Amino acid sequence: MENSEAFERHHLLIYLVKWLPLAALVALLAGTASAFFLFALEWATATRIAHRELMLALPLAGFFVGWLYLRFGQQVEAGNNLLIDEIHDPKKVIPLRMAPLVLAGTVISHLVGASVGREGTAVQMGGALADQLTHVFKLKSEDRRILLMAGISAGFASVFGTPLAGAIFGLEVLAIGRLRFDSLLPCLIAAVVADQVGLLWGVHHTHYHIANIPGFNAWIVLAILFAGAVFGLTGRVFATLTHGLSTLMKDSIGYAPLRPFLGGIVVASVAYFFNADRFIGLGIPGIVDAFAHPLASYDFAVKGLFTIASLGTGFKGGEVTPLFYIGASLGNILAPFLHLPFALLAGLGFVAVFAGAANTPIASTFMAIELFGADIGVYAALACVVSYLFSGDTGIYRAQRKAQAKHQATLESNW
Repeated sequence: MENSEAFERHHLLIYLVKWLPLAALVALLAGTASAFFLFALEWATATRIAHRELMLALPLAGFFVGWLYLRFGQQVEAGNNLLIDEIHDPKKVIPLRMAPLVLAGTVISHLVGASVGREGTAVQMGGALADQLTHVFKLKSEDRRILLMAGISAGFASVFGTPLAGAIFGLEVLAIGRLRFDSLLPCLIAAVVADQVGLLWGVHHTHYHIANIPGFNAWIVLAILFAGAVFGLTGRVFATLTHGLSTLMKDSIGYAPLRPFLGGIVVASVAYFFNADRFIGLGIPGIVDAFAHPLASYDFAVKGLFTIASLGTGFKGGEVTPLFYIGASLGNILAPFLHLPFALLAGLGFVAVFAGAANTPIASTFMAIELFGADIGVYAALACVVSYLFSGDTGIYRAQRKAQAKHQATLESNW
């Protein structure tokens, strides 16, 4: 017995000595890359706002980004899905070119007004940079899986300033119904340290304030369960339409650069000539507005269509921040009907639509707590879990696998 305990302590010590510095190194790389990316994104957004006519260059920018990936990035075009696939079935190290390609593609997309996010870029940079350590330290396949998961966690945490959500996201996003707890410590260390690295570089994250969180009662539970179902269905529709448009474009247009070129014509024309500037880019001002005052009933749908058109035709960036906008504005619309504060429903929609679309209810709940405070925890958990259940098996990440059913579909015949 004593020998067994000594053996276990010995291996635990080896595990800690191995993964603490490795995870910290991943965090340093990912946190620094995310900081540079966020500064570049801030510049691109400010430049576009100052020079609105840049939107008219969206088709040409889309063509250029499409050509870049056709010429140099066919091996990494799958993006987040490539990372997930490599974790499930390790084959070869992610090419380092993924990081600069997705960085350039996303910044260009935001400079000219595509409605895309930022998490995809941070996650891909974190994963690609982390995977380069596979060669340096001659890691085996199982260790490489953990390293990639740590890179995903570090990228997500550092771009949003949510280390706990980032740590869980790296574990939860891989498969529906399963968490890989053998990677918990490396993912947690990578997420926490990457967030701190970003802050040390001077990164500032947007703060959202929910002044009034009502006390627990039967009505608020029923209202949040209903809202969660709506959020989940919204996430499902978003993922389905985005994948559907992407498939249609690939089947219809063989030359890849033409897809974002055509998508750019549509997005730029509508945004520029109909003064729909609030629906392009990240949409942070629109998210902030959702916490403060009533929005137009169509805001969430218009942002969704702009994002589907951008991502479905091949622009780079990510889905998550637009999903925050869609969820926050949808929650804002639901609030008066459910007799709940605007800010509360906006905050719940913010995380719950993402939870349903990405099939990550636990990470989304942690994100709500980190962004809005612990008092929202129970309500966020209810909204995110119900959204997860109502979103079906469709998600924004096609490589995500189904390890377990979300619920028992039918009762046993002998019950």
